[in-house]
Amino acid sequence: MAGDAPAAGARPLWHGRAIALVGILLIAANLRTAVAALSPIFAEIRTEFTVTSIDVGLLGMLPPVCFAVFGLIAPSFTRRLSLETLVVLSLGVILAGHLVRASATSFAVLAIGSAVTFAGMGVGNVLLPPLVKRYFPDRIGLVTSLYATVMSVSTLLPPLLAVPVADAAGWHVSVGMWALVSVLAILPWLRILITHRPAHPDSDVEVEKAQPAMAGRVWHSPLAWAMAVLFAVSSLNAYAMFAWLPQILHDVAGVPPAEAGALLSVYAGMGIPAGLLVPLLAARMRNVAVLIYAGVAFFIAGYLGLILAPAAATWLWVSFAGLGPLLFPLCLVLINVRTRTHAGSVALSGFTQGLGYTLGALGPLAVGVLHQLTGDWTLALLVLTGTVLAAAAAGAVAARPRYLED
Repeated sequence: MAGDAPAAGARPLWHGRAIALVGILLIAANLRTAVAALSPIFAEIRTEFTVTSIDVGLLGMLPPVCFAVFGLIAPSFTRRLSLETLVVLSLGVILAGHLVRASATSFAVLAIGSAVTFAGMGVGNVLLPPLVKRYFPDRIGLVTSLYATVMSVSTLLPPLLAVPVADAAGWHVSVGMWALVSVLAILPWLRILITHRPAHPDSDVEVEKAQPAMAGRVWHSPLAWAMAVLFAVSSLNAYAMFAWLPQILHDVAGVPPAEAGALLSVYAGMGIPAGLLVPLLAARMRNVAVLIYAGVAFFIAGYLGLILAPAAATWLWVSFAGLGPLLFPLCLVLINVRTRTHAGSVALSGFTQGLGYTLGALGPLAVGVLHQLTGDWTLALLVLTGTVLAAAAAGAVAARPRYLED
């Protein structure tokens, strides 16, 4: 099993691959900024053109839908192009999407630009685990924890900066400034491609391709389906909470809007310690069941707290619920430690994230429909709790130390 314990001949993290490490972290910095950059400034956008509540809901579903679609088709790209070339292309697509969003003069253009951006991010989501396996096979847990943490930070920053920048320079600048992060991320990968320098002195730059047989195998693998369920549960619950948690807190606990927004930041912030610790632990553990069941327990404790005693220690219930998505970084590292080859890693990554984000897109919509039907949030929270129990069942399969190729 791949891990982080230095083996004989293992190299320091930076030796001969510093550019690749910087490049991987900069890719991660691009994979969530556009998701959280719009919602804080819809009021300013509406002063220029109409954005209805339905429009906002559609934009909220675009990220997981695009992540799902392009997560499923991204492995087919690797049969024609190297991972490094695909990275540059996907970052270029993200850059173009940012610029289209920044120049939008109607909701239609804003939606198109958003879809383009999220498409590039969907490909980037799938490329990151194989890139880690390619350049850092001896440091999979460490590098995965680093980039998962960067992704968590990049989810927190846009809401904090969006309103001040929009007030100072306009919402177009606030939305478009994240294009600079895309430009920075392209540079190290262009350097790697132009200089043709491999990650290891004795390795070829070409990446092992995802063969059609491997891409087909995942559809018949209990491990792959279990991984997809874990990822789906994490995605569905996270997107549901990002869409509705402030409203839930306001309605069930009387939390004022400003404090509800701060508590949403607490929820997102829980991804940082999870992103740091979970991959490091998972890469060293033969059976990761304890991590899976810990994520399930955090979800359930958070939801039950919001149902039974929402006004008592509200921050604690939000923190518990925010720790539940530790299943996300766990799945990222399992993509590598449950595969033997680059082809297996690419295929499992595409399958896990593709199906996971497909179901994740249903989270905000399902919670909204249940609230509309019942007039409160209890049933919605109970349904979310039920989805978490599905993760417990899938975890019994994913936790076993078996490889996709076997």
